[in-house]
Amino acid sequence: MYKNIVLFILALAAIPLAFSWVSLPVRASMEVGEAAPNFEAIDIHGNTFKLEDQKGKIVVLEWTNHLCPFVNKHYSTHNMQDAQKTATDNGVVWVSIVSSAPGKQGHVTPEEAMEIEKEVDAHATTRILDATGEIGKLYGAKTTPHMFVISAEGNVVYKGAIDDNPSPNPESVKTAKNLVLAALDDLANSRAVEVPRTAPYGCSVKY
Repeated sequence: MYKNIVLFILALAAIPLAFSWVSLPVRASMEVGEAAPNFEAIDIHGNTFKLEDQKGKIVVLEWTNHLCPFVNKHYSTHNMQDAQKTATDNGVVWVSIVSSAPGKQGHVTPEEAMEIEKEVDAHATTRILDATGEIGKLYGAKTTPHMFVISAEGNVVYKGAIDDNPSPNPESVKTAKNLVLAALDDLANSRAVEVPRTAPYGCSVKY
């Protein structure tokens, strides 16, 4: 399913109105250094995930939508999966979140989400379907992808784009700097995150 729609998705990228910015009912900008808002959800496998239970571990939150060409850019090149694996191999908890509402682009059932994960060989720790948009609005998630890094102490230390090249062209990942991995490297070496915030890019979250 995922692979068969790649060309269609890339064609849609040429239609600006399909993925234009909209006014979203999300919270005011959350400042880096603040405590990450707690949430509890059931993942696609029926397991309960509580952010407060992850204290002592670094957590990455990734907002995703498999029909977004910017998300496809990172998954079709395996860029996102490689980042997930690098992070989780080092003990990071990686949470992929789908905040697409029913009837909106990217909304999936748990079964469909599991199929997508299998097809793209995802390496996230868990995937949550946030159909009500409650978690997305709690964090002020605006785009797919939109990334948040939470320290072991439970504070947001990075928020923004996955990398520094906002092009939907898959070739752009070859020269882009992965800002999430850079933040994780800073944390692993007991350094303050050098670039703690950037402007996210991608498709609007389909609340």
